[in-house]
Amino acid sequence: MTPRPARAAVSSALVVAFEAWVREHIAEPIEIRLGESVAVMGAGGLGLDQTSGALIGENIGRSASFATTLGAESGIGLLPIVYFATDAAKQKYLPKIAAGELITAYALTEAGSGSDAMAAKATARLSDDGKEYILNGEKMWITNGGFADIFIVFAKVDGDKFSAFIVERQPGLTSGAEEHKMGIKGSSTTALVLSDVRTPVENLLGEVGKGHKIAFNVLNIGRFKLGAMCVGGMKLMVHESVRYANERHQFGKSISSFGAIKAKLAEQAIRTWVGESMIYRTLGMIEAGVGAVDSKDMDARLRAIEEYAAECSIIKVALSEYCDFVVDEMVQIYGGYGYSADYPAERAYRDSRINRIFEGTNEINRMLIPGRLMKSALSGNLPLLPAAQALMDEVLSPQIQGFDDDDPLLAAEQKLTTNAKKVALMTLGTAAQKYMMKLGEQQEILMGIADIIMDTYAMETAILRARKLAASQSEKAAERFIDMTRVFCNDALGRIETKAKNTLAGMSEGDELRTLLAALRRFTKLQPMNTIAARQRIADDMIAANKWIY
Repeated sequence: MTPRPARAAVSSALVVAFEAWVREHIAEPIEIRLGESVAVMGAGGLGLDQTSGALIGENIGRSASFATTLGAESGIGLLPIVYFATDAAKQKYLPKIAAGELITAYALTEAGSGSDAMAAKATARLSDDGKEYILNGEKMWITNGGFADIFIVFAKVDGDKFSAFIVERQPGLTSGAEEHKMGIKGSSTTALVLSDVRTPVENLLGEVGKGHKIAFNVLNIGRFKLGAMCVGGMKLMVHESVRYANERHQFGKSISSFGAIKAKLAEQAIRTWVGESMIYRTLGMIEAGVGAVDSKDMDARLRAIEEYAAECSIIKVALSEYCDFVVDEMVQIYGGYGYSADYPAERAYRDSRINRIFEGTNEINRMLIPGRLMKSALSGNLPLLPAAQALMDEVLSPQIQGFDDDDPLLAAEQKLTTNAKKVALMTLGTAAQKYMMKLGEQQEILMGIADIIMDTYAMETAILRARKLAASQSEKAAERFIDMTRVFCNDALGRIETKAKNTLAGMSEGDELRTLLAALRRFTKLQPMNTIAARQRIADDMIAANKWIY
């Protein structure tokens, strides 16, 4: 294997530092098995479940460049080998990756194929002796590209069979110059040129022509890990925002005493807490699905994860956009200092922006959300069509149900969430009926429906977590979480109503539209709450503690 370029010393130092931290905090080695290979923690590798991995990702996410580097190394650059490599390849590469001796990268994107990954032009052909594949082509935006030792490369065998390979750094494999990026400047991002690069047939991942299965399944895992890293960054942003607001004085008092600043701090906290809740709820469901299948059956494990592809896309879109909101408010709280590179807000602002682009753009993921739900419905895994028919019967009924907001806890918010689900079902059902097989071409409609689904999922998740906290502690101890849930549900329903109006108007007109809008008014009926007072309570607790506390 050709040695990595000398500039890898910086990254290697980071990896060594992280390994030292792991060794310091783990008393005994833990043996983990990946296929037939064995790695020992203490020599490298923890053998954690997805939830524990997300917790680590959350903490690493406080340093965006390092999170990007390690995320490629331990995520998209590693998992294709774990799930799809031959036993020989696992034995050869996994122990050294776990020990930090090999750095990985993921090479999918090309200059002419970003979101449309299947349009890749890189090629692979089998050598005359049948022992190697010979790859040619160019890749773009490769994280760790400047110093990785091995690459997960996607290329078309014989020019048409989209496939994936493990490729070692060698003569003919050339990294381009480092990209000059807006943010995450501490990570390596380069182009990659392959000129008659060879890799043994044992390094084929999965089957020839099935590279899309590898690309898309690995990205599902990457999406919820990205969400966890966003949460880690958001918590640090809120923490720094609170501290600065307490320290900064104007008109003779700290700006944290001003209502306008309290509103910002509270909304930062709400979106961070709700986002965190969504991540770990989703991970819990994925862990349960994966735990129900044979741990050695990688195909079954991937199918279990794929069942939650829509939720993974929800996590990716929602958390990256919550993160952008939080950091934008951080800059505003810092005022002029937020625009200065001498203060943390400026770097956080630049670093955050990439989250809406990589692991699939937010636009692509928005279209995947309703598309995945429709696929599940047509396969019989999701009773969407009977539910849509039942909903239409309700839409045509003049009966209006009232709210029960006394018992149990958050009953009014639960009713709002139930109705939000009906709005999501109504818009998706209307779109499916109108466009049928051409629904995929209606991007604006799909993205509007996705926004409704995302807010609905977030509302339900916040309620479930707040109730669980109240049950395990007390309603008094959980009162701020209840505040956050109520404020979020109140505001989310308003967003859902606006999005649904625009989406329905884009699909219907005349009497049909009037009927749908009448149902929408019924489903979005809301008794407003005092969100100002609730936000003040949320902010006041953080201001008093001078840190993120939720």
